[in-house]
Amino acid sequence: MEKSKMANRYSPEVRARAVRMVLEHQSSYETQGAAIAAIAPKIGCIPQTLAVWLRKAAKDAGAAGGTTSDERDRIKLLERENRELRQANEILRKASAYFAQAELDRPLKR
Repeated sequence: MEKSKMANRYSPEVRARAVRMVLEHQSSYETQGAAIAAIAPKIGCIPQTLAVWLRKAAKDAGAAGGTTSDERDRIKLLERENRELRQANEILRKASAYFAQAELDRPLKR
């Protein structure tokens, strides 16, 4: 399966429920890894996937350093907008130089 299909295989609700289950039941297990290994098959995913969801949830909750998913999405949007504005400015700068030169090359009216 291609990556985009895999990314959407589990709904956000299922992911949140799985993370909640691990956090609520990890005290019943020796380690968080053991809790993940026990809960992942119940959700229908592999333990590595559930571990990734846990790390993402911790980051989004501010427990781990780094940017949250919303912040990363906002940064991507702003970077794209910045790139588009730089391109537009470059086009306008070149057009301005072209028309200024055309004005200088025009014969004088007497």
